[in-house]
Amino acid sequence: MQPRDPSPPPGRRHSIAEDAYALAIGCILIVLGLAFLKAAGLVTGGVAGLALLLSYRVPLPVGVLFTLLNIPFFAFAHKVMGARFAAKSLLVNIGIALFSSLTRASIHIEHVHPAFAALVGGTVIGMGILALARHHAGVGGTGVITLWLQRTRGWNAGRSQIAIDIVILAAAIPVVSTRQLAWSALSAAAMSLILIAWHRPGRYIGH
Repeated sequence: MQPRDPSPPPGRRHSIAEDAYALAIGCILIVLGLAFLKAAGLVTGGVAGLALLLSYRVPLPVGVLFTLLNIPFFAFAHKVMGARFAAKSLLVNIGIALFSSLTRASIHIEHVHPAFAALVGGTVIGMGILALARHHAGVGGTGVITLWLQRTRGWNAGRSQIAIDIVILAAAIPVVSTRQLAWSALSAAAMSLILIAWHRPGRYIGH
């Protein structure tokens, strides 16, 4: 059965300009967080974590890998979350790929302590995802699944993301050291806690 369209009445929707601004901010925050994690040799949860894992083996920007990994999820997003959500999520992924390429050419982080990278990187990525979710968009991948579960079953998106992240971090064991894995777990927790704390139905009415 198709889920009910979660979009609010037209009078409560964001304008196109508001959506565009929020989506751009979300992309920038996600790319910035990924840059910190990459510089520290860490991974994190979700598709971001998978993209970081691949980036240590494939010579492509993390944002480009992020977008490529998300391609299979767009059909799912269109089916269960609607065409509007899928279209916005596609634009988000294009934005992440573009901003990631610009960041790679514009910023070079010589050193960042893994604790700072984990806490700040994970939190910034979480805030980026939250900005997108507030405007009925997502980054694709596991984010689509967690948002769908929240809308259809009432499962908190942050808690669902933590369960998925445990699997992704387990996959990182052969790639990163035990110390890096511990900091990576902290980054995933920082990211998910943003959604647990602030992405709750009924607390925000605009989309």
